[in-house]
Amino acid sequence: MSSFSTPTVQVFHTVAELKHWRASQSAQNKTIGFVPTMGALHAGHLTLISSAQRATNTVVVSIFVNPAQFAPHEDLDQYPRTLAQDIAKLPANTVVFAPSVAEMYPRGITTERSKQQGTFIEVLGLSEMQEGGSRPNFFRGVATVVSKLFHIVGPTVAFFGQKDVQQCCVIRAMVEDLHFPIDVRVVSTIRDPVDGLALSSRNVYLTEEQRRRAPAFYRGLCAARSMYLDAGVSGREELLAVVRAEAEREGLDVEYISLSSPRDLSELQEIGSDGAILSGAWRMGTTRLIDNILIGFKF
Repeated sequence: MSSFSTPTVQVFHTVAELKHWRASQSAQNKTIGFVPTMGALHAGHLTLISSAQRATNTVVVSIFVNPAQFAPHEDLDQYPRTLAQDIAKLPANTVVFAPSVAEMYPRGITTERSKQQGTFIEVLGLSEMQEGGSRPNFFRGVATVVSKLFHIVGPTVAFFGQKDVQQCCVIRAMVEDLHFPIDVRVVSTIRDPVDGLALSSRNVYLTEEQRRRAPAFYRGLCAARSMYLDAGVSGREELLAVVRAEAEREGLDVEYISLSSPRDLSELQEIGSDGAILSGAWRMGTTRLIDNILIGFKF
C-alpha cells in the first residue's frame, strides 16, 4: 500500500493488490460503488463519492490521469496530479486505486493514436458527435480505461457526473453492448452556489477575469431552457441563439453549441417528447470548458 494511505483510506497501486482486496469483499457479499476520476478532486467528485456511499457497502475511487484520452496537443503534462491532497479529502473507509501508466497500459501508451499498440474500446456513433468532433481520441480513451477499470474493480454500481454528459451516454452504451453487470448512475452537475459555474478540475487554470466571465455560458443554457419551459419555444435555432448571445456578451470563444437527442445524441431541429440535451464547449484563453443542461427528461 502507498505511503499516502491513512488509517481510514486504503490505497492500492497494482491490479494484483486491488483484485486481492476485491476478492475479500466478494467473500463477504459486499456491494461495491465505483467513482473513476483523474484526480484533482473537488466538491463534484465528493458528491459522487457520497452518492456511492449511500448506495453501496464499500466505495472505490480510481485516481488515474489517462494518456489515451489526450491528443498530442492537449494538456496531458500540465494536468494536475495531486494524489496526497486528493486522498486527504476522501471520507473514511474509501478505497483508492491509483495505478501507474505502465500498470494500466502494459504495452506502453503514446498520445499519437497511429503509434498506439494493444487493445482499445470504441463506442461508434455516440463518440463521434459533439465532443468527438474536436477531440477524436477522447472517447476511445475513456471507453478503454473505464472498461479496464470495470474489469479490475468489479463494481456493483458506477457513478458518473452529468457535467460530462456525452461521456455518460458513451459509458452506458458500452456497458449495455459489452454486457457488464454494472448499474451506471448519473449524478447531477455540482455548481458554484453563487454564479452556477460547473465545478471542474480545469477551473484552476482560469485567471480571475476569466473566472468572472466563464459562467455566461451556463446563464445562456438556463435562459434557453426557460424559453422552452415558460414560452414553449422548442426550435433549435431560437434556443441556440439565446445561448450564443449570452456567451458572446462576455466574449466567450464558443466552440460549439448542441441540441441533441438523449437517445442517440443526434442533433435535433426541435425538442420532442423525449426531451433534449443542450450542451456546448468554449475556451477561456487556453482553457477549454464544457457544460450542459437537460431539457424535458432526467437520467
